[in-house]
Amino acid sequence: MRQRFLRRMAHVNPAGGAVPEAHRLAAWQRRSLCGAAAALFATGAAWLAVHYTRSADALPSPAEPWLIRAHGLAAFVALFVLGALAASHVPRGWRLAERRGWPAQRRTGVVLCGLGAAVVLTGYLLYYFAPDNIRPALGWLHAGLGAAMALLVIAHRRGTGHDRHHARS
Repeated sequence: MRQRFLRRMAHVNPAGGAVPEAHRLAAWQRRSLCGAAAALFATGAAWLAVHYTRSADALPSPAEPWLIRAHGLAAFVALFVLGALAASHVPRGWRLAERRGWPAQRRTGVVLCGLGAAVVLTGYLLYYFAPDNIRPALGWLHAGLGAAMALLVIAHRRGTGHDRHHARS
């Protein structure tokens, strides 16, 4: 009985206590989130490189529309996974952070939710509403928010002690 408890509580938080395994992301959520994030980063960075490295008088690259389409597809996958996280991981994490006294986890989680909403909003504006005079600035804002979100995910995950625990294994 104690062994089973220890296995379930093996996800240690540096602030003290352990994160129940039931609160960790399900394998499909983790894989989907990592896959969508990698695809979003790769297609977004590739589009930025293709779009901004051509000379001003050159025609757009034929790769640009395909990169944006792939980026949009990855965004739909990411939205689905973020919806699943909003329904399960976020409410449980909120309660767990309250009980265990982990304010940093709650703060990074709240900021991640806000950044996620901002990335979705700027992406929507870019696709449907952005006038040509603000499109470049909005695009760079969108890219910066996405990069900030990726860095914060790493900080949020490190706050659980996950990386340190697995480094010892």
